[in-house]
Amino acid sequence: MKRTPLFILTASALLALTLLAGCNEAAAPAPEAPAPILQGNQLRFAPGHPQLALLGLATAAPGKAISVELPARLVWNEERTQRIYPAFAGRVMAIKADLGQVVRAGTLLAELASPDFGGAQADTSKAQADARLTQKALQRQRELFEAGIIARKDLDQAEADAARAQAESQRAEARTRLYGGGTGNINQQLALIASISGVVVERNLNPGQEVRPDQSGPGVPALFVVTDPSSLWVQIDAREAEIGTLKPGAVFELIIPTLPGQKFEGRVTAAADFIDPATRTIKVRGLVANPERRLKAEMLATARIERIIGPGVVIPAQAVSLLGAKQTVLVQVQPGVFESRSVTLSYQGPREAVVATGLEAGEQVVSENMLLLAREFRSAQNEAKPAETSDKNKLAAPASPAQAAMNNVAPATPSASGSKAQR
Repeated sequence: MKRTPLFILTASALLALTLLAGCNEAAAPAPEAPAPILQGNQLRFAPGHPQLALLGLATAAPGKAISVELPARLVWNEERTQRIYPAFAGRVMAIKADLGQVVRAGTLLAELASPDFGGAQADTSKAQADARLTQKALQRQRELFEAGIIARKDLDQAEADAARAQAESQRAEARTRLYGGGTGNINQQLALIASISGVVVERNLNPGQEVRPDQSGPGVPALFVVTDPSSLWVQIDAREAEIGTLKPGAVFELIIPTLPGQKFEGRVTAAADFIDPATRTIKVRGLVANPERRLKAEMLATARIERIIGPGVVIPAQAVSLLGAKQTVLVQVQPGVFESRSVTLSYQGPREAVVATGLEAGEQVVSENMLLLAREFRSAQNEAKPAETSDKNKLAAPASPAQAAMNNVAPATPSASGSKAQR
């Protein structure tokens, strides 16, 4: 009876110790990975270091044609577009065309009641009447001159008057005919007529609306816009580096985000001779065919061109970092060994960069999480600097007497003190 409690106590103690040991083993932290070592300009990681799995590598490729993507916008082809503004003040009486309607040259779009245009019609009638009157006067003067009643100068004056009246009549008739008015008919009806064949893409007037000729020009919407949408202009904002590539006649590929999987081909037709000081870009105009009318004006697009580069290698643009005034890349010289290297770029775009010097084809550069590795480089360099400074201070500091005695080296004493000791 006395041994039973002792046995139970001993077993309980052993069980508790076993559980405590198991808890300690479970709570033991995992060993930390060793820090990378800086040797000269190289940072070395231990094999299997977890940070190596975070780094993405890219191989420097030999120089070739690279794709350059530039922002673009589609607009109407202004060579096939007519914007119609009122030539006289008036009121809209009838609208004959609407959005999306196909029209031909000479199609009536709208009619306006315009007293000013009525005045132009009246001037035409007056000019025609004056021309008829001067013709009759000229005929009488010729008859009188043949009869010897008037002098030659009177006939010459009559011929000049008739010529001036006829010229004024022709000018007035052409003016009224230009705006849709007939000759000899004063009805004050101003006709808005399409001068080209195409589609009505804008209509900015309503019945009864008052319009004036001063309501025109940049920033003011036209009453009608007629265009041929079978071709569109492409406005490209090009960087200065693409001046030599985007010349008239160059071909580019047009990519529309709202039309995925569909590609269109365009051609450069003109380029500006100045650089926008605000955006530092050059305005380039291209032309793209649109026979199926899938493209619409004011669509945002991307113009992709192929640019032939000179000697050098191509790497991802994100692999290049700016260190002070120098551009650098991180090169893997061996598995787990990285080197920081200064390079010279001949081209840098949003996706690719061309390295002219400092990198050879086939070398691997860090393209993903490059900033993480650069931070490791800076940390290792900062830790190495205090150590180097302390080593230099130790070498430069003079030995104290105690240190000299410990090194079995007699401290240096002045010559005067030595002479006193001898005496």
